[in-house]
Amino acid sequence: MREYSVPVLVDVPLSANCADVVFERGERQPDAVVISRKVGGAWTPVTAARFRDDVAGVAKGLIDAGVEPGDRVALMSRTRYEWTVADYAIWAAGGVGVPIYETSAPDQVHWILTDSGAKVVIVESEGHEQIVRQAMEDEADKPAVWCIDAGGLGELTARGADVPGETLGERRVARGGHDLATLIYTSGTTGRPKGCRLTHDNLVFTARNVARGSLEALFEVEGRAALLFLPLAHSLARLIEIVLIETGTVLAHTPNMKNVAPDLQEFKPTFLLGVPRVFEKVYNGAEQKAAAGGALKSKIFHGAVGAAVAWSRAESSGGAGLGLRLRRAVYDKLVYAKLRAATGGRLSAAVSGGSALGERLGHFFRGAGIEVFEGYGLTETSAPTAVNIPGANKIGTVGKPFPGVTLAVADDGEVLVKGRHVFDGYWNNPEATAEAIDADGWFHTGDLGTLDAEGYLRITGRKKEIIVTAGGKNVAPAPMEDRIRAHPLVSQAMVIGDDRPFIAALVTLDPEAVEQWKQANGKAGLSLTDLCTDPEVLAAVQKAVDDANILVSHAEQVKKFVILDTDFTEESGHLTPSLKVKRNLVLRDFAKEIDAVYG
Repeated sequence: MREYSVPVLVDVPLSANCADVVFERGERQPDAVVISRKVGGAWTPVTAARFRDDVAGVAKGLIDAGVEPGDRVALMSRTRYEWTVADYAIWAAGGVGVPIYETSAPDQVHWILTDSGAKVVIVESEGHEQIVRQAMEDEADKPAVWCIDAGGLGELTARGADVPGETLGERRVARGGHDLATLIYTSGTTGRPKGCRLTHDNLVFTARNVARGSLEALFEVEGRAALLFLPLAHSLARLIEIVLIETGTVLAHTPNMKNVAPDLQEFKPTFLLGVPRVFEKVYNGAEQKAAAGGALKSKIFHGAVGAAVAWSRAESSGGAGLGLRLRRAVYDKLVYAKLRAATGGRLSAAVSGGSALGERLGHFFRGAGIEVFEGYGLTETSAPTAVNIPGANKIGTVGKPFPGVTLAVADDGEVLVKGRHVFDGYWNNPEATAEAIDADGWFHTGDLGTLDAEGYLRITGRKKEIIVTAGGKNVAPAPMEDRIRAHPLVSQAMVIGDDRPFIAALVTLDPEAVEQWKQANGKAGLSLTDLCTDPEVLAAVQKAVDDANILVSHAEQVKKFVILDTDFTEESGHLTPSLKVKRNLVLRDFAKEIDAVYG
């Protein structure tokens, strides 16, 4: 078994809790701007003192409403200022936050609320409130519900007006590192989601060691600011929220993905958190825009891509020569500067997690002046476990463990983890906890990977997703799926072949990209069903499959594919809220199409 450890950089005291920083900075730097909030279409600064007072007001209201130390308080909302206020207010009141994705169905909401025993639910909209009430209508013990859009946080603040400040202070300081901070329910690609028990120490230790260690350079930039648009119910977005608050980085929220592009240009962040699909869409959008501008613009764009990738690869192995540096400088004026301007002009770094970004995209963005640092982790590890760092970004890997973490790769290739960031088990599920954490204290991630001599981790697949063909060949689908999905026309790809004679793939088309492609290729009248068998579309997808097949041996290559006339989405039930494919449901719902592939 191969191991690699990085020593602890910030030894967080066990008395620390997540809410400390809000009250300490509110007292020490009351006029410092810590959040920027969009009000009436304009970005409005929120000072440390104002944020502290908003948090304290809601916390007092929760105390008056009967929330006791350790009580669970659920939070169902899009990413917005009020989420962050409520999140910290729950901690300040001594409660345990239970995030729920705002897209969750009543059955999912019912499971999380009943399994966690939530006493209170804070929802964003009246629609969310109806979902909660529908989910809990047959339960005798119903949680109290406050709705943000209906003035719920204001009502809580008014309700807590008579709660003494001393009472709030006692509640807040009574919670320490060993106390439960949050229950985050896993996405549940199979079976019921499990509640991950994360303590204050898990979160604060992780946030401070990531901020002062691995990514310190990103949070020392003058005028540092970050735009969060991923759901804060996701463990990575939630941890980044804590990092931003801990470091005093100005935090802004975008609740609607459609607003990301204009908000980037208006807010002008220096730092961004995304998932690979976001960066894929940025690249694909730029490529399609160039193609729509004619042959010359398309040629310039692809020349710029080639120069960016070549420059980045050269920088990883000793530095680019004069000729390549000059080519990159020319393309910077023609292409890269426009791409950076579309992000507000100040963005130079981003972090990507959730799945693999792919080396080509990683090199392209670095060559274009926006370096994307890939990381890796799970909800069970307080989100991050490893991350690439400024000045030592090995593209294609997910980086080294952050300070205080030990990584190992077992003899069967499974990635194992130790450290203070690892959760202490699943809520109400000792059997699952015993399966995940062995007698020696190693957390078994279920992911497959390799560790190089410098401690960089490369994820090669998911243990439970290994496909075994009828011929006995073991195939890891993830790397091939990531490569196919990188094509501009492709939305999702799922490699299949369990107990079958060869490997195949199900492919879906990206609705936005398809519309642009139809206009550019004179096929505006074709339906999505028509496109699934269109020779030009089939040829384009075949090229994506051919690119993926280069990665693997002949026996592992995709021999056939079928384009489905529908996409995998969260609404269809085929994607989790963190955009992972629910393989078992796809296999069930598209059994007819799969049988036809092998027919």
